[in-house]
Amino acid sequence: MAKLVLIRHGQSEWNALNLFNGWVDTKLSDKGIQQAKDAGQKLAEKGLQFDQAYTSVLTRAITTLHLALEEAGQLWIPEEKSWRLNERHYGALQGQNKAEAAEKWGDEQVHIWRRSYDVLPPLLEASVAEVEVQGKTYPAIDRRYVDVPADELPLGENLKVTLERVLPFWDEKISKDLAAGKNVIIAAHGNSLRALVKHIENISDDDILNVEIANGQPWIYEFDADLNVTGKEIVE
Repeated sequence: MAKLVLIRHGQSEWNALNLFNGWVDTKLSDKGIQQAKDAGQKLAEKGLQFDQAYTSVLTRAITTLHLALEEAGQLWIPEEKSWRLNERHYGALQGQNKAEAAEKWGDEQVHIWRRSYDVLPPLLEASVAEVEVQGKTYPAIDRRYVDVPADELPLGENLKVTLERVLPFWDEKISKDLAAGKNVIIAAHGNSLRALVKHIENISDDDILNVEIANGQPWIYEFDADLNVTGKEIVE
């Protein structure tokens, strides 16, 4: 049986500051570094052996993967990065303090933007002026996305759109590895992983809103040859 391990990156510097992070490329905090190492130690204790690793193109996820694999003694395994595993893009909210955003737009509205399945946040505006102001958040000026078609680069996403972005990568890469009997580890982000969990477990649009994935907490799935889930463990 193939195994899939999902790990949400450790706490980022912006997580620690209570800022909307999204596609902004921040580093792990000291706490986040330890969380990533702890995740790797837990995987080592379980004796899990991996054949393939995947992560996003954002530093906090890449670093988490490397730290976890180093602790597990498997830093050498094949690794692939994809923008499709990036965190949800929070649009114009990125870089804003969550408490200040609640003061500006109201607690209820910000809660809807953060937790609803299909309501979009306020979007970035793809104009020269906005690029100058929002340089770190507008993906079209970041060379890591140079090969991504312009019409696929988001200006803001909800979980529904994030799932639509992640699914092609599941179909083309992850599911094929699992079907071949390979053990896969993915270090990514809260919402890209929630999108995968929704698909894997066939969770409803309403119920997925109650699913939380803690920083640095491995989720372990077992699959049969037909990609039916035969086991699940959340390692605390």
